[in-house]
Amino acid sequence: MNTLHSARGKRGFFLVLTGLCVWLLLAACSLSCARKEKTDSDEARSGAAGAPFKVGLVFDVGGRGDKSFNDSAYRGLVRAKEELGVSFEYIEPGEGSDRASALRLMAKGDARVVFGIGFLFTDDITQTAKEFPDKKFACVDYTVTDAGGIPANLVALKFREEEGSFLIGAIAALKSKTGKLGFVGGMKIPLIKKFEAGYVAGATYVRPDVKVLVSYAGVTDNAFKNPSKGKELALTQYSKGADVIFHASGSTGLGVFEAARERGKLAIGVDSDQYAEAPGYILTSMIKDVDVAVLETIRAAMNGTFEGGVRTLGLKEGGINYVYDDNNKALIGEDVRAAVETLKQKIISGEIVVPST
Repeated sequence: MNTLHSARGKRGFFLVLTGLCVWLLLAACSLSCARKEKTDSDEARSGAAGAPFKVGLVFDVGGRGDKSFNDSAYRGLVRAKEELGVSFEYIEPGEGSDRASALRLMAKGDARVVFGIGFLFTDDITQTAKEFPDKKFACVDYTVTDAGGIPANLVALKFREEEGSFLIGAIAALKSKTGKLGFVGGMKIPLIKKFEAGYVAGATYVRPDVKVLVSYAGVTDNAFKNPSKGKELALTQYSKGADVIFHASGSTGLGVFEAARERGKLAIGVDSDQYAEAPGYILTSMIKDVDVAVLETIRAAMNGTFEGGVRTLGLKEGGINYVYDDNNKALIGEDVRAAVETLKQKIISGEIVVPST
């Protein structure tokens, strides 16, 4: 009798123990499922659990290392990584259709916003944005012919280059000893003609009798990556009496700097601070803050304030400026600096309207 009660007690104990184990397993499964649901929800918002916001960028002609336009865009990516925690990848395309292929490759991947750097991307990025409506796109120097035709997921980032070039022209004219200046453009297109127009306008505004020699490196995109041609054009202008030359020609301008060193003359950089390329010979540089435009576009895409359409940056918006720092302030001088700052405020207020053609 005692043996029977003992057996029954053991079976009861094992039944209770088994039930407890089953309950624990069910509870664990329930907790795991709840955690999985939360993770899936987070992934829907972030794209991948724990993965940073991804950015893709396709460079313009010349790629990284042009010490100018493309390098400014790259600085924007680096700043976004440091300040916003994003990850990024980039492509340096070849000629022709490679731009379209590169944009599509980025859009098909996990990049949340894709940049095309340069006006040559206009048609390709417009089409790609239409094909991938769930991705955000941005194009620096987008050629706007019909603002209404820009997809809602694409922002055209444009600059009033003529305003900064006006100030550069004034500096060059005020510092020139010969009364002759030079301008070396890359590809002869409306965008680069804006640099020329502003430069000539600023120079003649402060010195009506000044002469400006103008040369272009070509009519294809190769004109932005031909330093030997830049040097040839600059040497010709220096031989004709120019003592300050402003270039707007990508890496072609590196040849202009080489000519300045050889002849002991002055040159002016573009897009980025190019003083380091020829210390003592770079009077100043016209700054086009592509890095800031890239950074702020990424920020907007991350916080939900991204808006498609045209965004134009000039002196007033802080997207354009010129270099005046410890490296070149002795070259420019305080009197010229003061005069140019007055012109800057007149442009911002609208008192001076700078021509773009």
